Amino acid sequence: MSVNSPGPIRGSRVGSTAARASSDVVDAPRITIAYFCISGHVTKPVFSKTVEGDIPLQWTCGECGLPAGLDPENPPEPPVNVPFKTHLDYVRERRSEEDGQALLEEALGKLRNRFHSDSSSTETHYRK
Repeated sequence: MSVNSPGPIRGSRVGSTAARASSDVVDAPRITIAYFCISGHVTKPVFSKTVEGDIPLQWTCGECGLPAGLDPENPPEPPVNVPFKTHLDYVRERRSEEDGQALLEEALGKLRNRFHSDSSSTETHYRK
């Protein structure tokens, strides 16, 4: 970027104040709410007082990532982690071992029949 480029932040620096006086600016009223997690941590996010009815009942703890609630005596329980299931796990739920063996034998039988019928033909599939 050239020194003479007409960028929107020309002449400003990191941490600089606004170009106009901020005497006309009034901060919105704020409220700090304490949330308590099961590990004993306290998280205190700041909300606008104008949305007091929209304050969430749970918040994520900033230290451990567990859910935190408004009641210090009864913090929310950590979520139950369900292990990842593979495709094979879902298949095993739907089919018994006997069903799987029967399907495997059927598929292998089809492959064997196709292989034997292809090898008995007089056509050559590959050229030298």
